Parts: sequence; C-alpha cells; structure tokens
Amino acid sequence: MQSEQFSHELIDSVIGLSLATFIISVWTASLIFLFTVNISEINILTLLLATFFQTFLFTGLFITAHDAMHGVAFTRNLKINHVVGTISLFFYGFLSYKTLLKKHWMHHNHPASELDPDFHDGEHKNFFAWYFYFMKNYWSWEQIIIWIIAYNGIRYIFHIPIANLTLFWALPSLLSSLQLFYFGTFLTHREPPRGYSKPHYAETISLPIWLSFITCYHFGYHREHHEYPHLAWWQLPGIYKLRQSSNFRF
Repeated sequence: MQSEQFSHELIDSVIGLSLATFIISVWTASLIFLFTVNISEINILTLLLATFFQTFLFTGLFITAHDAMHGVAFTRNLKINHVVGTISLFFYGFLSYKTLLKKHWMHHNHPASELDPDFHDGEHKNFFAWYFYFMKNYWSWEQIIIWIIAYNGIRYIFHIPIANLTLFWALPSLLSSLQLFYFGTFLTHREPPRGYSKPHYAETISLPIWLSFITCYHFGYHREHHEYPHLAWWQLPGIYKLRQSSNFRF
C-alpha cells in the first residue's frame, strides 16, 4: 500500500514538474520569438492570435505558481516546489511569491469574508469595481516601478520595438489578470441567487473539460479546488467528472 502511494506521488511529482517546466519554457521561447518579429509584415488576425496565445501562457505561469502555493508543483521536494513558484511569479509580473503565498492561504482559510484578500469590499460587487479592488490588494507601487524599469530596460538594452513589447508582454500580462480574476474569482466567488454554499463559498463553472482548460487551466472547477486543495490544476477534471456522476457526493 505504501509502495503504491509512493509510486503515485512520484508520478504526480514528475508530471507536475514537467508541466511547470514546459509552461515556463514555452512562455520564454514564445516571448523571445515574438520580440523579434516584424509586426508590419503580420496581418491583424495573426497578431491577435499571438497576443491571446501569450495571454494563455501568462495565465499558465500564474497557475503554475498557484500549484506551488499548494505544494503540488513538485510534491517530492518543497524547496524545488517553491523555487518553481518564485520563478513563475517573477516572470508573470515581478510578484513576491512569499507575499502571495500568505495571501492565498488567507483566501482559502477565510473565503468570501473581510479577511479574504480576493473578495470585494462588501459594497461594490460589480466586475470592474471588484477587479480594481482585487488588483489593489496584490499590486504595490514598488512592483509597478520595477515593471516600468524592466519594460524600458528591455527596450533599450535589447532594442525591442515598443509595439512588440506592448502586444506580446505588457498587454498579455494585463489580459491574463482579467482572465484569472473573471474565471477564478468573480464567477466562482460571487454570491449565487440561492446563497453561498458553506464552508468554501466557491462555485464551479460547468464547462466541458477541453473548454475549461482553454478558459483558465481548469481554474473554473473552483469548488473542486477548494474541496481538494492538494490537487494540481491538471487533476481537477478527474474530481469534476466524479462530481457529475450520480454516485459521487461532496
């Protein structure tokens, strides 16, 4: 029994680290390539697809860091796990892994309350007001200054055109924050007509698995995530499918 459990943990660790490495590597390679393309030679549709692809990869960086916060990016070694999370958040937007780790567990321990840094202010519950309040809790002037310095530093040192920096780095980062907030906070933690379901105050966006992946790496299976926080993003569809069966109950 212990041998079987060890085997499962080892497989999960290998898969988790492989996916994290893959996402970080593809994000890096894609960004470097897109920094070198001549935008004037590319049609609008291709530019849009490239921007949305980068947005998807930015979201993947955050989801990878999110897994690390739960200790499941690499379960066999927590130091490596936290290194993966630190690198992912640095690439995502120069965010502090240590700070977000603390805030994220406040979210899990006090969902939909005044102690939840992801929740709205109790009065302004519409999408935009909640989003700006959400961002205010996670961004600081120090990070904004670092981002501006990095933006201009990359531009002048590597001679990257402003259009490339904006379309493939700055804009995808912003769109990714909207994507994560919409699918992982707004839709999943707003109060439903029937009232919140305790104790996790989380709802699931019932989408087909392929669409759930495209929208936000299964972050929309949010009730499942709160019920089973030890599972990685790629394991959530399994719990979601079980939940759909008549024989499974939370």
